[in-house]
Amino acid sequence: MQTTLWHNPRCSKSRQTLELLKAQGITPSIRLYLQDPPSQSELATVLKALDFNPRQLIRTKESEYKELGLQSPTLSDNALLEAMVSHPRLIERPVVLHGERAAVGRPPENVLEIL
Repeated sequence: MQTTLWHNPRCSKSRQTLELLKAQGITPSIRLYLQDPPSQSELATVLKALDFNPRQLIRTKESEYKELGLQSPTLSDNALLEAMVSHPRLIERPVVLHGERAAVGRPPENVLEIL
């Protein structure tokens, strides 16, 4: 089964999640999502697999969150997805995709549930 890690090598949780996967004998495909952002449809697919709404996958402490006014409750899911595509730093990390399932590695042990 294919396993993919949306990875930011500068993030300690992302590095810990990668090490945890390797310890489980899994060598994931690495997607450096900051350089290769997911499309809106890819994000929608991941949100469905996570059973999240867009707000649950947004990093609210990033400067772009406030600068773009993303805290506004009137913004549509589509607007939030567009913001994440345009500003991938807003996407919570790391995300692990394993077959049809997904998990956010915060804490890294969360990903064990989908393996």
